[in-house]
Amino acid sequence: MNMRTRELGQAVGAEWAKLWSVRSTWWCLAGAVVLMVMSALMLGGATATNMLRDEGGGTRFPASEPVISATSFAQFALVALAMLVITSEYASGSIRSTLQATPIRGRVIAAKALVVGPVMFAAGVLSGAVATAVVYTVLSADLFGGYVVLPPAEVALDLLRVGIFFALVSVMTLGVGTAVRSAAGTLTVVFMLLMGLPLMLLMTGASAAMEVSLRMPLFAGLAFMGSTDNLTGGPMPYGAGEGLLWLLAWTVAAVAAGHVVLRRRDA
Repeated sequence: MNMRTRELGQAVGAEWAKLWSVRSTWWCLAGAVVLMVMSALMLGGATATNMLRDEGGGTRFPASEPVISATSFAQFALVALAMLVITSEYASGSIRSTLQATPIRGRVIAAKALVVGPVMFAAGVLSGAVATAVVYTVLSADLFGGYVVLPPAEVALDLLRVGIFFALVSVMTLGVGTAVRSAAGTLTVVFMLLMGLPLMLLMTGASAAMEVSLRMPLFAGLAFMGSTDNLTGGPMPYGAGEGLLWLLAWTVAAVAAGHVVLRRRDA
């Protein structure tokens, strides 16, 4: 193991310890599970009720389908956690100690991303699995027509994609937080990227604005996860592979912006 790898490993270990040493981590993770379960159950219940009313016949939907749509709500609990990984250090002044311990600033953001990404991936998979189990348990009852099913391969792929989506959005938030430095500013920018700006562009009704909106992080993520819900009433204009590429592009751009600011500005 060379010096750079060892120093990066030490920085990752320090970031891991900091993440789990505060209560906000546990509250945000618990909030993500609750939001995922409640949103998925509500959305799945609405789908099952509509199918029951319309006598959907042999049509079935996987229990993980409403979980994908529920990511639009649950993501903000993990966004809050990813934001606090960096903005809390600027608020408390502890960022100075972090930079003294790891003088190479690119290594600081890399270490934080290497902690945030896997943790959020696991949080996405686990919260999605819990929500899927709840949706199937509740909506498979005869009261809801038994329209929900649990195909193992499809559910596993959906949960994997949910985890990847949460990981990338969280790392993107880390990049924005590193650039903006304040919690309120970071939350505003990320909310506008994920929800505010895409919805405003859709509301214009202009075809060019709609095309831009559907390639912003949330809709790119929904395309990657296989959702057909783009709020326009039609299918997504591109497939899962392109959706992942757009999501990666936004994440890389945010982290690059954060790195530039971290290198150029004093703590």
